[in-house]
Amino acid sequence: MVFSFELFGQAVVTGILIGGIFALISVGLSLIWGVMRIINFAHGEFLMIAMYIAYFLVAKGGWDPYLTILITAPALFLIGIIIFQVTIRPIIKDPPINQIMLTVGLSLILQNLALVFLKADVLTANTAYTRMNFYLGGVVVRGSQLIAFVGSALAAFILYWILQKTDIGRAIRAASQNRDAATLVGINVRSTYLLAFGLGSASLGVAASLMIPFYYTSPTVGLFFGLIAYVVVVLGGLGNFIGTLVAGLIIGLTESIGASLLPGSLARVLTFGIFIFVLLLRPQGIFGGKQK
Repeated sequence: MVFSFELFGQAVVTGILIGGIFALISVGLSLIWGVMRIINFAHGEFLMIAMYIAYFLVAKGGWDPYLTILITAPALFLIGIIIFQVTIRPIIKDPPINQIMLTVGLSLILQNLALVFLKADVLTANTAYTRMNFYLGGVVVRGSQLIAFVGSALAAFILYWILQKTDIGRAIRAASQNRDAATLVGINVRSTYLLAFGLGSASLGVAASLMIPFYYTSPTVGLFFGLIAYVVVVLGGLGNFIGTLVAGLIIGLTESIGASLLPGSLARVLTFGIFIFVLLLRPQGIFGGKQK
């Protein structure tokens, strides 16, 4: 292990930028849990699908990576509501173990379909943004990661505004707090669930387009991001929007600092060590108990 202030500064900057992406990915999972009390174990595979869409648009279609949001976000919204309608809605009132087994099975199906049709190749999209760097003293700020951070913050703000200031958002929050009471005041809870799942999935489409200039895609890419999303959501407090954003930055920092200080597979020790430590002190998460 080699320590230097320059290396530490680089890890902090990179961690904050990557943490923004972690937060955006996790917000979708948090929204789905907060509204329907369902943990979607196929969340990472939804991101994988979005990343393949963005990759092919950039590498084969010549699209600007950030313009692919116009395709990936609506596509993931549509994929999300179709999958919800066909697979999740029929078991939404079933015991939690049924829901867990369904989404785990869905994750395995999507991953293996990708392996069959898209092979196991690791694909990267080379763009002008990939080579765009800025320098702050001895710290390198990758332009693509900076854009991804700003884009993630903007997307999270828009989603938060929708939930807090629009009729659709109020309906979603009402359905999450009390399904029966929401029904009594005229809210169509079934449609609200469908919309919430679609929005949670669409956030992955945005994240995929922001990531494609600097991150690879493969059939197994969703495993890592799915695991990180679960850690972030639990750490921030299940269903808590603001807590998820803060936890995303925390995990981004610990991942980056751990990778810079610890060798190989030990890099994740710091991330999961902090995760376990917080859960021992606050099992409900950092912001647990506050639904926002």
